[in-house]
Amino acid sequence: MIPISKVKLDEEAERLAVEVIRSGMIAQGPMVARFEREFAELVGAKHAVAVNNGTTALVAALQVLDLQPGDEVITSPFSFVATLNAILEAGATARFADIREEDFNVDPAALEAAIGPKTKVLMPVHLYGQAADMTAIAPLAAKHGLHVVEDTAQAHGATIDGKGAGTFGIGTFSFYGTKNLSTGEGGIITTNDDAIDDKLRVLRNQGMRARYQYEMAGHNYRLTDLQAAIAIPQLAAYGDQVKRRKDNAARLNEGLAGIAGLRLPAELPGRSHVWHQYTVVLGDDAAVSRDEFIAKLTEKGVGCGIYYPKLMHDYDCYRNHPGVIVDPTPVAEKVVAGCVSLPVHQHLSEGDVDTVVATVREVLGA
Repeated sequence: MIPISKVKLDEEAERLAVEVIRSGMIAQGPMVARFEREFAELVGAKHAVAVNNGTTALVAALQVLDLQPGDEVITSPFSFVATLNAILEAGATARFADIREEDFNVDPAALEAAIGPKTKVLMPVHLYGQAADMTAIAPLAAKHGLHVVEDTAQAHGATIDGKGAGTFGIGTFSFYGTKNLSTGEGGIITTNDDAIDDKLRVLRNQGMRARYQYEMAGHNYRLTDLQAAIAIPQLAAYGDQVKRRKDNAARLNEGLAGIAGLRLPAELPGRSHVWHQYTVVLGDDAAVSRDEFIAKLTEKGVGCGIYYPKLMHDYDCYRNHPGVIVDPTPVAEKVVAGCVSLPVHQHLSEGDVDTVVATVREVLGA
């Protein structure tokens, strides 16, 4: 089976992890501080604050904005449910703007149409490794006096006109096991604002600036040195990893071009895609249904996945939730009905990519 994702850690990660274990300092310490510095440099941010997972990063980013009950956060409906959960955990109200089919990300025009008197935050999601249109979203937020929190869980190192995703507002990243950069579980928050950085560091440490010096009601959001040790060597190799993913995506696009009923992903002008996922959309004119497509690929040894099978708010636990306002999002509804992700990770061989192409063409009768 060619897997949809694959994690391999090198000897340097093992060496640093053993170094941490032998040091006796396995909680947050110098390795976390090093990870923060190096990650901030990777994405072009002034500050990076490591936390225990990507959902925590979203929650903390909202918490430091001091949102009040009834304050609204507008985001994409097409994302992993952590995006919505974080808004609700922070005590805000979620509402949704439609996406663009060309990049799977929130449409700036739909964002602006959803802004109302209770809106406080715009939360674009940089899905699948390509950033949302921040050249339009950032000025929109400034025009209306709104905060920007970027859900950059899948777009480590992606750029918009050379500027890093996660640096247009407060950026939040995930290092879950299948992400391009992984610590198993982990997250990080980026900011260019000194005051936000300071507040985040106090918040994540039970509200303490120094031991037993409490300044706010805080939390234990800390990352461990052991997790940071696993991530640090990946940062140095990340450029090569992204190049492999880009090359694989280009070969997939070339090999799958021209198939009826199959829309391929694209790296849009001015944006650098890091290809966390390679996601196609099957239309009504495809030779088989999505369920048949997935079943046949799996049977023939090609891993695939649906990210995501429903819009975030389209579950019973959210549908009538008082903190969730559902606006019409027809483009997102169309995409969620036909999306399928195919293997694109850096561990694919040339033969693996050829197999994926040949199998998809066979299943779709191309």
